Amino acid sequence: MLTSMLQAGLAGLNLSFDDRQIKQLKDYLELLIKWNKSFNLTAITDPQKMVAYHVLDSLSIISEMPQQGSCLDVGTGAGLPGIPLAIMLPESYWVLLDSNGKKTRFVQQAIASCGLSNVKVVHSRIQDYHADSSFDVIVSRAYSSLLDFVSSVDAIWQGNTRLITMKTELSENELQSLDSTLFKLQINQLQIPGIAEKRSLVTIQRQEI
Repeated sequence: MLTSMLQAGLAGLNLSFDDRQIKQLKDYLELLIKWNKSFNLTAITDPQKMVAYHVLDSLSIISEMPQQGSCLDVGTGAGLPGIPLAIMLPESYWVLLDSNGKKTRFVQQAIASCGLSNVKVVHSRIQDYHADSSFDVIVSRAYSSLLDFVSSVDAIWQGNTRLITMKTELSENELQSLDSTLFKLQINQLQIPGIAEKRSLVTIQRQEI
């Protein structure tokens, strides 16, 4: 069942895939379902909703990701969006960061179960994290506001790094909280199979001085 739902969902996003990637995504979801029974990693328990709200939601931003670049997933939780994106972009490199030890232990197990060599998990608060090198993209699904996201990654945000976040609610006040003389925003609407709610993709870059 998971295999057919994943295949249909990826086709709905117009993504090409191979059998190995489908198996990795399936292995990830099966592990999440198993761990979730004991550790409450996600409020979503229905497998069909997990495909849509976790895997397809994560992969809906894949066109904004570098094919071979380095990416940081802040507040990754159960490995989202980092693990699905790392599976579908095998030549990219990912650091998945979260301050919750229970969740980073799950992510470490998921990395092993899926056979991923392009992912590293870090148990840390973003404010305490010191990156070894710069990232092409810093992504998050977890932050409550754009301003909080920008502020939390300021110390590791290099000149050409793009910030990418996904929002279900995006008010004019939230957009105006970022100084337009300092930050350049791009907003795109996402269409995700199995999700009716409005989704916005926000890309933030520093203005060139």
